[in-house]
Amino acid sequence: MNIFLYLLFGLSSIIYRSNDIPFEAIENSFSTENASSIVALGKEKISISILEKDGVYSQSQGELVLTNFFKEFPVKDFSFIFKGKTTGPSSFAIGTLFSSRELRVTIKFKRLGNAFKIESISIEEN
Repeated sequence: MNIFLYLLFGLSSIIYRSNDIPFEAIENSFSTENASSIVALGKEKISISILEKDGVYSQSQGELVLTNFFKEFPVKDFSFIFKGKTTGPSSFAIGTLFSSRELRVTIKFKRLGNAFKIESISIEEN
């Protein structure tokens, strides 16, 4: 009986957490310039806009775009200044990225099944 309750509790914890937006993982990935971790949290196609250059990219293309961005703008610090709701079909967050310039990062999320996925990333002058 104890094993059953343990498994039930563990499964419910996993299901509950999958509904959350991985804000901390995204902050860590931007702070460490980990483009692959960022796009891994996204949909199959991600809209990326960097300083008015827009495109819709596969995850592998998006990783290259973000890697090139991080080479041009090495990250000194990144943190969210606004985190949207974690209920409903979509949400967004706004962060500040400190590099040679201060940039605003807006990330839009879409719920797909039980998880939120990154739908778009916009990086612009703050």
